[in-house]
Amino acid sequence: MRKRVMTIMSVLLASLSSSFGATSNDFKINHMANESNSVVLEATNKYLLLPIQENAPEAKVGIIKNNVHTGVYSNVRLARERVDYYVPYDISEYRGEYITVDIQGMPQNSICWSNIKYSDTFDTTNTEKFRPSYHHTPAYGWMNDPNGMFYKDGVYHLYFQYNPYGSMWGNMHWGHSTSTDLVNWKNEGVAIAPDAIGTIFSGSCVVDHNNTSGFGEGAVVAFYTSAKPTPWGDCQTQSMAYSLDNGKTFIKYENNPILTSSEKDFRDPKVFWYAPKEHWVMMLAVGQHMEIYSSKNLKDWTKESEFGEGHGCHGGVWECPDLVELPVEGTKEKKWVLICNINPGGPFGGSATQYFVGDFDGSTFTNNYPEETKWMDYGKDHYATVTWNNAPDGRCIAIGWMSNWQYANNVPTLQYRSANTIARDLSLFKQDGRIFLKSEPCKEMLEARKDGRQIKTVNVAKAETISLSPQSDNGAYEVELSINPGKSKEVSFTLSNGKGEKVLMTYDTVKKTLAMDRSKSGEVSFSKDFPAVTEMPVNKSKELKLRLFVDKSSVEAFVNNGEFVMTNCVFPSAPYDTITFESDGKNRYKVKNINIYRIK
Repeated sequence: MRKRVMTIMSVLLASLSSSFGATSNDFKINHMANESNSVVLEATNKYLLLPIQENAPEAKVGIIKNNVHTGVYSNVRLARERVDYYVPYDISEYRGEYITVDIQGMPQNSICWSNIKYSDTFDTTNTEKFRPSYHHTPAYGWMNDPNGMFYKDGVYHLYFQYNPYGSMWGNMHWGHSTSTDLVNWKNEGVAIAPDAIGTIFSGSCVVDHNNTSGFGEGAVVAFYTSAKPTPWGDCQTQSMAYSLDNGKTFIKYENNPILTSSEKDFRDPKVFWYAPKEHWVMMLAVGQHMEIYSSKNLKDWTKESEFGEGHGCHGGVWECPDLVELPVEGTKEKKWVLICNINPGGPFGGSATQYFVGDFDGSTFTNNYPEETKWMDYGKDHYATVTWNNAPDGRCIAIGWMSNWQYANNVPTLQYRSANTIARDLSLFKQDGRIFLKSEPCKEMLEARKDGRQIKTVNVAKAETISLSPQSDNGAYEVELSINPGKSKEVSFTLSNGKGEKVLMTYDTVKKTLAMDRSKSGEVSFSKDFPAVTEMPVNKSKELKLRLFVDKSSVEAFVNNGEFVMTNCVFPSAPYDTITFESDGKNRYKVKNINIYRIK
């Protein structure tokens, strides 16, 4: 047996609680010049638990075995003066072997050296009061764009931009979660990790039913952007991986990258099958336009066209494209919708999702309304929206990232950051001769309702307050109602709690708008861009039908079953447990068909 050298530091680490499994394992920690350090150990446990300080500069962490770097270095904000939380650094593939964890850019006097722990487990028990109940979140760490979603054999797969080494953006992996009902999600760990070509940016998956790629019938093929930082700037190329076990693990294509460009912003491949021409289509975001490519085998791609110049909003970079064909309600007509996420440039600042309605022939997209900019959601917190491949029953199901780049790194959570919106069924509807995108809460949200109660009608003269308890006690519920404004020009109602925190909503019957004011919603001080009022158009109909999905840290408002939608994050210190309707006292209005449901 090799002789182990015990330093004072290794004795400290060996004395840690046996709950972390450290009592039988010795570390040798070396501190060298220029903040270079190494932790030498025998990998007898699955993880090193690394202490994180959220506002610390990044250090670089990697593994050396037999004097050779074994993989990509990760940027980790190791604790210098305090420990905010821990993240697991997986060393299980080296179990039984001696390795060196190489840590660069950390001062010798940092407290991380006395707080590193050794364990076979990592506790992901929820410690965050703001973690939502029925929205998807990562078990721990940072999350942004949803990626690579597909449905197969009764399971919805959701991948996402993921940093497993902290709760701020960085070290992009594809995290992975699965669900059978689009409401309850199971953490499946990391699906695709960075490599020598780059970190793993956004992309998509397809189910290759006919084995056009040669990877196997029914193989799941993932497309993603490899993003490699260089001294001369970032380099973005498109890469591919395939899975033969329904998306649990992926094998990276040996000839990556499959598509390159000299453009700086060249990313987020969305791939789908175009049946009339029997070829695959790839949408790519390139600066402030989209590029469309085609392929017969998913490996060799030909550029077909571009779209973007002179269309829509150009306040920031275009990202995360999607292109789907949808039915127009009440007709036999179908139209194509090009979804385009933009940052910045949203209607209320920061990031948002715009869309274009038109025609697509397998090569070129034509916008039917070049004079208009259409928004998929009018809140501050709806971005990177994309759809599931191979969805059942001909459905087109979308989900978005529920945050905004103006403040996403600073929201008041630590164990995790960011959630996704509820899933939404997409279709099209006509209004005044024009076609718009409808985002309706997915039908599974009806099945998620529990313990509902109904209040038929409230006649509002001055102020009427309705208790939302007990359905609101866990902060996760839905309120369904209809507002008949009568002669009132303005109808206002408020979600509030006993702490004086509230979300004010105002229906203006003259402007035909619904506004949401979250400036007094709870914790808002973390960003000057957070306390905001957002506003969306509503149908010309006098009666407003509304579904409000309230979770511990979000409010999603759907007008007329999703014709217009507004999504905003909130951080109240206690659940909103009352809804108050107010009037100017001159004109009464009616609130009808009020249903309050707890969401499981």
